[in-house]
Amino acid sequence: MKKFAIGCIMAAALATAAHAATTMSAAPTESWTITNYYKQNVYDPKESKIGTIDDVLVDKAGKVTGLVVGVGGFLGAGEKDVIVPYTAVKTQKKDDKWWLTLDETKDSLKAAPGFKYDRASTTWKPEGK
Repeated sequence: MKKFAIGCIMAAALATAAHAATTMSAAPTESWTITNYYKQNVYDPKESKIGTIDDVLVDKAGKVTGLVVGVGGFLGAGEKDVIVPYTAVKTQKKDDKWWLTLDETKDSLKAAPGFKYDRASTTWKPEGK
């Protein structure tokens, strides 16, 4: 009976250790949720809307590397998707709301190379390729 009890305790300890290895007891400090970016508007330094974040690009290590910004068009029609480095988008708080800003104009983004999402490869590819 004693061996059985020790075995049960060890099994419980191993199960708890395995569970603890795959979950966190607290959110990592300085982390943001993807919703702070995804589908959020982006503004130029003069606070004019220049686009909307359509996708967030993450490398295999889990680091955010780029943001896909939809520019131009009306209600999604005629919109062009461009990719900007994640580090180019700055955050600022205004009126208790986070704003995403980019040191670009709407015209400079419209002139940038465009990308289309390829569902087969689940990647963004340059337009026309």
